[in-house]
Amino acid sequence: MEAEANSGSLEDSGAFIQRPGEGCRTVPLAGHVGFDSLPDQLVNKSVSQGFCFNILCVGETGLGKSTLMDTLFNTKFEGEPATHTQPGVQLRSNTYDLQESNVGLKLTIVSTVGFGDQINKEDSYKPIVEFIDAQFEAYLQEELKIRRVLHSYHDSRIHACLYFIAPTGHSLKSLDLVTMKKLDSKVNIIPIIAKSDAISKSELTKFKIKITSELVSNGVQIYQFPTDDESVAEINGTMNAHLPFAVIGSTEELKIGNKMMKARQYPWGTVQVENEAHCDFVKLREMLIRVNMEDLREQTHSRHYELYRRCKLEEMGFKDTDPDSKPFSLQETYEAKRNEFLGELQKKEEEMRQMFVQRVKEKEAELKEAEKELHEKFDRLKKLHQDEKKKLEDKKKCLDDEVNAFKQRKTAAELLQSQGSQAGGSQTLKRDKEKKN
Repeated sequence: MEAEANSGSLEDSGAFIQRPGEGCRTVPLAGHVGFDSLPDQLVNKSVSQGFCFNILCVGETGLGKSTLMDTLFNTKFEGEPATHTQPGVQLRSNTYDLQESNVGLKLTIVSTVGFGDQINKEDSYKPIVEFIDAQFEAYLQEELKIRRVLHSYHDSRIHACLYFIAPTGHSLKSLDLVTMKKLDSKVNIIPIIAKSDAISKSELTKFKIKITSELVSNGVQIYQFPTDDESVAEINGTMNAHLPFAVIGSTEELKIGNKMMKARQYPWGTVQVENEAHCDFVKLREMLIRVNMEDLREQTHSRHYELYRRCKLEEMGFKDTDPDSKPFSLQETYEAKRNEFLGELQKKEEEMRQMFVQRVKEKEAELKEAEKELHEKFDRLKKLHQDEKKKLEDKKKCLDDEVNAFKQRKTAAELLQSQGSQAGGSQTLKRDKEKKN
């Protein structure tokens, strides 16, 4: 309408307009023009950036987790074999860069080393839950940064959890039920029966039914292949009925007929890994890698991570609505949280001030009491000193009196002695005179 209005105004103004077919030269288009090329642009951009996919393998030691990963991706991944002597459950993460055609994949495989090997298995699930939450927390912290680099951030969130079930043929262990129940709200769980060639076909069918029944009765939510997309609805609906998958892994290739196939050789025969009559390995590979890899990534982000993010932000005090159910912006939430924090800070500061004043008063009272005790002690010592001094003075006076008395007696004795000596001398003279006469 706007173009027509503009052309009308030009004609009214007398401008010359050349119409098609009136001597105009047409220029052929070099290619298709239209916005329906947008999907191709997205595909090209995604292929150039590459993809990442993270798998968590949970299961007891010796169930063939590493062998199955090698078989799934037709690659010999480096890794050390785990022992049964681990004191606790440890999670070991390894990242590999894979290339298929022109598509690059950054694959991370996380294994649970020592899972199920302890006598007390009560807390075996905790390191796994903590690891998954740690990946969510790392992504959340990256989102909350002012300068985000999510386009180049290595997303380490777990996209798929392959839960390996021992081929007992009876029922699930309590450890399996507890662990899957703790993980079902945090990760996409795909249960698989490991080393399924250890039990017969009839036992395997009954075992699958038993596992499904126990998962439903215990409220464990496993990953269901999506059926909302018409292109994959039929195959995903069929595969949902085959869960849990009974798989066999092997990196050994044997010549069967005229072909080299991955298989396991036994004295009684050969089990072909990629033969759907022998196991569900092909079904697992199709569902996990070829059909639903992107859905697993999307479910991780839109469901499990969003749940963690919402709970975490609510713990931090962020809300979408106020108490009156009105929209509450992030800025308002920040201001409310800031005011609340400042109020708590002032309250805490006042409490600390009161506590400081109280402690000062208590300390002053203690110092006054100590000062009073010191004065009393000083008075006692002073009085004791005065008493001792008086005693010493009295004793000195007595000694002085004794010395004076002694001196007087000594003087009297010397006087008497001198008088006696004079009297004796006069008598001797008198006798001498008498003798002479």
